[in-house]
Amino acid sequence: MRRHRAEKRSAQIDPKYKSQLVAGFIGMMMLEGKKTLAERIVYRALDILKKKTNEEDVLKAFGKSVENVRPKLQVKSRRVGGSTYQIPMEVSPLKGNSIALRWMRDLARKKKGKPMEIKLAEELFAAFKGEGPAVKKRDETHKMAEANKAFAHLKW
Repeated sequence: MRRHRAEKRSAQIDPKYKSQLVAGFIGMMMLEGKKTLAERIVYRALDILKKKTNEEDVLKAFGKSVENVRPKLQVKSRRVGGSTYQIPMEVSPLKGNSIALRWMRDLARKKKGKPMEIKLAEELFAAFKGEGPAVKKRDETHKMAEANKAFAHLKW
């Protein structure tokens, strides 16, 4: 077991919006090291989001989208005496952001028949309004944590 927790490395700041969250999202969107393509997709999606939301600051809209999807609780499996329990645990804001961005990315990739930046913008806009599959996924996660509240005492 580790004695010391590994140091957190901070993500690079993206050149256009000067935001670590956007830079992290670009890194998450990247496939096979094609960062310029990932940047183009994310920036175009954010431009579309800006038009749809009529926000003057697209970072606020993006932040609200992530905030609406970010889970506060999650369940983790823990084996106790031969049986496995789903134990509800709080999610740190950093981990929550990571999960929210991953969910939005994966759900956008699943859609078919449109360019990626449009699919991603639609996903971000749905999250901004507090609806859509990513918000539904967060609600399901919270429901599962609520249902397993009885096992919270097994937390480690």
